[in-house]
Amino acid sequence: MSEKAQEQADKIAALFKGRRTLDKLLNIEFISIGVGTAVMRMKLTEDMVNVYGSAHGGAVFALADAVFAYACNSRNMVTVASGCTIEYLAPSFPGDILTASAEFQGGRGKQGIYDIMITNQNDQLIATFRGKSHSTKEQILGDIA
Repeated sequence: MSEKAQEQADKIAALFKGRRTLDKLLNIEFISIGVGTAVMRMKLTEDMVNVYGSAHGGAVFALADAVFAYACNSRNMVTVASGCTIEYLAPSFPGDILTASAEFQGGRGKQGIYDIMITNQNDQLIATFRGKSHSTKEQILGDIA
């Protein structure tokens, strides 16, 4: 990855972190970004559980979707989700710290595929998420990138 591409990804992350989003409400913490990659973390709270006391699927999905947004926009093209799936593999509970790592898998034209692995503090795989992205013609940073 070129130094310029990494600088551009860092600028995009800084811009996104400054926006008011669901990420902030859920205390999702930005960890890192690269071209086509990103890492974010979230500590599960008592307010994020389902009726059985384990993590609500929506909270886990929100973490995966947040990191997907950073990864698929890291190339300075306004990019949105066109579809996604999630597989819940193990429960997590209040106090657990979930880390979501996104990585570009490939694509063609304006379409991209990203895989997100969500693990807990013990490096146990909690869920997998596959996001399909669609890039527009617009740049996030404009011509300053």
